[in-house]
Amino acid sequence: MTVFRWFGTAALTALVAATQLSAQRAPAPRPQTAPPTQGATPPQGLPGAQLLPATQALFDGYVRGRKMPGIVGAFGLGDLPTVFVSAGAVATDPGAQPAGPDSLWRVYSMTKPITGMAAMLLVEEGKLSLDDPLSKYFPGFARMKVLTSPDTSLETRPARAAITIRELMTHSSGIGYQINAQGPLLKEYERLGLVPFSANAQTEAVARKTRPASLIAFAERVAQAPLVAEPGTTWHYSMGLDVLAAVIEKVSGQPFEHFVHARILDPLGMTSTDFQVAPGNVARFATNYAFAGDQLIPLDPAARSVFLQPPSFPYGGAGLVASARDYDRFLHMLQDAGTLDGVTIMKPETARLAMSNLLPPGVSYKNKEGVAQGFGAGGVVYLADEAGGASKGSYGWGGAAGTVAIVDPARRFRGTIMVNYFPGERYPLAKETFAALARDAARLHPGVPR
Repeated sequence: MTVFRWFGTAALTALVAATQLSAQRAPAPRPQTAPPTQGATPPQGLPGAQLLPATQALFDGYVRGRKMPGIVGAFGLGDLPTVFVSAGAVATDPGAQPAGPDSLWRVYSMTKPITGMAAMLLVEEGKLSLDDPLSKYFPGFARMKVLTSPDTSLETRPARAAITIRELMTHSSGIGYQINAQGPLLKEYERLGLVPFSANAQTEAVARKTRPASLIAFAERVAQAPLVAEPGTTWHYSMGLDVLAAVIEKVSGQPFEHFVHARILDPLGMTSTDFQVAPGNVARFATNYAFAGDQLIPLDPAARSVFLQPPSFPYGGAGLVASARDYDRFLHMLQDAGTLDGVTIMKPETARLAMSNLLPPGVSYKNKEGVAQGFGAGGVVYLADEAGGASKGSYGWGGAAGTVAIVDPARRFRGTIMVNYFPGERYPLAKETFAALARDAARLHPGVPR
């Protein structure tokens, strides 16, 4: 994640000015208590066109240039009303619903922070410890083997250390991922059905032939696969958060999805977030696209989406669909150290711990620019203040289809960007969005440094 480099004093000033101006014009919107019915006009929150014109122009330009059919941003500062910036529609189809705060998007790996926070609730209650061995909950992980040449061979040696809950959370367990495996290891994952990810109906039909039918069975199957690295020694993007979801299910004594709803989604009023899209919400569900050259090609049309059917099991690493309004509420809760609108999700010390660097000693996550960063409960953590940029302790993650989520607790800033296309890194959307916020700040406060 490199998005943290692109918000700082100027972007924050833009939000302060925008939200203060709009607060004089209209009361803050009340949080949703139920998803809009099909055909209804959802509440739009604070509009971005007048408040953040440079950001609006950027989004409009992306849509006008046919780089994406639609895009939504949600930007918040403190407890001022969230500013929503939207452009385009949820699909290129004629008559597609305009993209807005309540449109639904596949957030894929932005599921990971929610899973991480769910596990931290069990840590808070003393039912789970970050340094518990994973084998305490799934004995099959007691005698793991490590590949000696992960890219070319399935030859292994015995692992020297046990996998811990901390390592599951921070991608330092040595567990791999189907999305970044290759050669014999990729074939082994496919043989074992270790594909906790849904792209479209066609690939799903193939995956379901071997994928386990339950979360518990999935975790037990992961224990049969070799590790790509010695536990606790390196950061390697992984299925760890999917296995962590199975741990949550075992420890809580209830299905993972029920725990997430009961402890996070429902109390926060995140009524549009789920592992499946209800038929009545298809009109506001975005189509996911892939590219053929510069041409957008529907990969997972909303009306026939794989997300309209129940998943094999709830994927703790990449399974959720959410709206910008909903994900902003999750980030707002983290920004405010565990409480939102008088509802406490977790204690302040739990929120701070979850957004701190939980990596084992000597392990770091390096972003695409090679800068060492930390990793917390399912998301990256900034280890130091950056001049003109993010504060120490900024936390967040992105999704495979281009979504981005960030929260800076020190400055009490948060931002969500929703789009749906593969590959998600095709455009420098986050960088350009926060640069546009800086231009809005310069317009509102010409003397503010960028």
